[in-house]
Amino acid sequence: MQDSQQNNPGEEIMQALACDETICRIIRAGRPLKSSRSEDLYFKLLSSIVSQQLSTKVAAIIFKRFTELFPEQYPHAHQLLDAPDELLRGAGLSFQKIGYVRNVAAFASKGNLQHSTISTMEDEALIRHLTQIKGVGRWTVEMLLMFALERPDVFPVDDLGIQNAMKRHYNLELSGKALRVKMQEIAENWRPYRTVASKYLWQSLENMPK
Repeated sequence: MQDSQQNNPGEEIMQALACDETICRIIRAGRPLKSSRSEDLYFKLLSSIVSQQLSTKVAAIIFKRFTELFPEQYPHAHQLLDAPDELLRGAGLSFQKIGYVRNVAAFASKGNLQHSTISTMEDEALIRHLTQIKGVGRWTVEMLLMFALERPDVFPVDDLGIQNAMKRHYNLELSGKALRVKMQEIAENWRPYRTVASKYLWQSLENMPK
């Protein structure tokens, strides 16, 4: 079921954001957001790791090759843990990424990625839980929160796309820590819908994460 609050911001969201004319203008000029909800966080994490530091097009090709190594094009945890390095290398994964996807598989095999458990965790608790996995950082988990789980109030301050969009729309000439502090100050006006605002900022640059 699609989350209507995120897909088509209604009066409640627009009223909550009304104190920020800039973000309201961006949303009005934008397109309705498509739902990206998924309960399969294991698969989403594998996709995120394979896609790291790659263009969208190259990432899609390599992830397709990777999944095609397994029956039904699904790398179940036990199958991934048993897959030889040379097989995974043949799909285009670096040795580092092979280690990372196996870390995810090992974490999942212990029952740590059950949707019933994950869905009950608060945002920061879930970030702490998943960043235990070597190769999974805060940004990766924030993307899962925003897209797979569609949590409404996540603000990925370290995301380059969000930084570029806010620099442009809010005429910010700051950088580094000063920029992040100012961004967080602005984003406080978007609570409890910082995810929605962020998605429209990405969209304004035609730079929505996949």
